[in-house]
Amino acid sequence: MTAPAIQVHGVTVRYGDVLALDDVTLEVGHGVVCGLLGANGSGKSTLFKTIAELVIPQRGSVRIHGLPPERARRRGLLGYVPQSEQVDWAFPVRVVDVVMMGRYGHMGPTRRPRRADHEAVAEALERTGLSDLAHRQIGALSGGQRKRAFVARGIAQGASVFLLDEPFAGVDKPSERTIIQVLREMRAAGATLLVSTHDLAGVGELCDEAVLLHRRVVAHGPPEEVLAPEMLLRAFGLEETA
Repeated sequence: MTAPAIQVHGVTVRYGDVLALDDVTLEVGHGVVCGLLGANGSGKSTLFKTIAELVIPQRGSVRIHGLPPERARRRGLLGYVPQSEQVDWAFPVRVVDVVMMGRYGHMGPTRRPRRADHEAVAEALERTGLSDLAHRQIGALSGGQRKRAFVARGIAQGASVFLLDEPFAGVDKPSERTIIQVLREMRAAGATLLVSTHDLAGVGELCDEAVLLHRRVVAHGPPEEVLAPEMLLRAFGLEETA
């Protein structure tokens, strides 16, 4: 039996005395866009960081295509688009350099790009509408353009699992439309995407399934079921989730 694209089992994360994730278990299949929903402080970013192994849980395990996250990253299977505030935008790096970082797993120890790497980066920039901005410093871009640059990095990487933490926050409408189109193309190509968003109205249009998080999984299933009023009350902290 083929392993799920994303498998999280019994994950608990604490920051000191703060319980960020409480026994979180979920599976996301192949070729699926899954929306991750919840109030601020519900654990969405912590869950992304745990799946990407940037945070180590006190309990539980994560697998990407049946592999530990570190091995999945080494194989180029896992792409991560963080929230904007987690990036040092003053760092002197160009857009094309950011996208080329997605190719590191395909290069040798010298990290010297080959023709295939340059071609993959050029295609990713074109698909995200950033070809004309390739040599601009990343911090000089608009919020939407920055998000597109990190999506382009994942495309160039050739990852099959993408974690996108609030990709639509603070972006303009053209960037939002571009990102949505690219996500749909990724799904059509068989990629799995876990996307956190506050846009509840748009979840049904973009996502095949949704997860409501309130430190633990409140609901997981078709968007129309997950977005039921009683589920939203629980997920947004207005009722106890026990």
